[in-house]
Amino acid sequence: MRKHAGLWNLLYGALSVFMMIPIYYLLVTTFKTPAEAAAHPLGLPVRLTLANYKKALDSMEYLRALKNNMIITGCAVVVLLIISSMAAYVIARRTNRIYRIMFSVFMVGLIVPFQIAIIPLYRIISGLHLMNRLAGIIIIDVFCINLPLSVFLFKGFISTVPIELEEAAEIDGCGTLGIFFRIVFPLLKPIVSTVAILDALAVWNDFMTPLLFLQDPKKGVLLQEVYKNVGPFFTNWTSFFPMLVLATLPLVLFYFVMQRYIIEGVVAGSVKG
Repeated sequence: MRKHAGLWNLLYGALSVFMMIPIYYLLVTTFKTPAEAAAHPLGLPVRLTLANYKKALDSMEYLRALKNNMIITGCAVVVLLIISSMAAYVIARRTNRIYRIMFSVFMVGLIVPFQIAIIPLYRIISGLHLMNRLAGIIIIDVFCINLPLSVFLFKGFISTVPIELEEAAEIDGCGTLGIFFRIVFPLLKPIVSTVAILDALAVWNDFMTPLLFLQDPKKGVLLQEVYKNVGPFFTNWTSFFPMLVLATLPLVLFYFVMQRYIIEGVVAGSVKG
């Protein structure tokens, strides 16, 4: 294997370059005119201009849509971390049959897509008067989409935390909530970071839920604004691609800043497990 290491490295480099072609095409097109993009799709722009980005910022009302995205994502991630960690703690530490059934229910939610319940979910949200409200999107993202996976990840990590620490705290007079928030939760930092990142990616990229439950243009999120540029017969790619870059840029920056915590969470789980 070591004898052919150079050949394998060359192959991996070629695959990397091949996989970067769509990203290169996306970024290069954002600096071209429509005629230039049609004539030379992969060529470099003749003149570098930011006019397409300025037009995209104005047409998609970027700051308003970004604010809605950040409110939905931030609130959903915080609620998910609190609820899923507490639910996983109870399931991991209790051996009664009812808790095993609860865990099975969460796993069913992990397997079955929430899209099959769109119609009853729409009626529930309408009955709660949460249509066209960011709170309705947060509830759906938390309880209908991302909660099962979060519980699953937390339960696996909590099982590796020594129960003797909790028993010592209980002897000292600490209650259940005190044990969880003072003893257990601080030890969950690696998995908390991992779950927060995965949930933030999922909520930020959720397109169907805002599309169905947010009809008010002022409540729209970034992906909805990007989708408005897609026509039934024609799409202006030089306008569409800058919007797509602007919509994904905060997420890319967030991932680059937080990616090391994912690796720490995986390594910590593998060592403790």
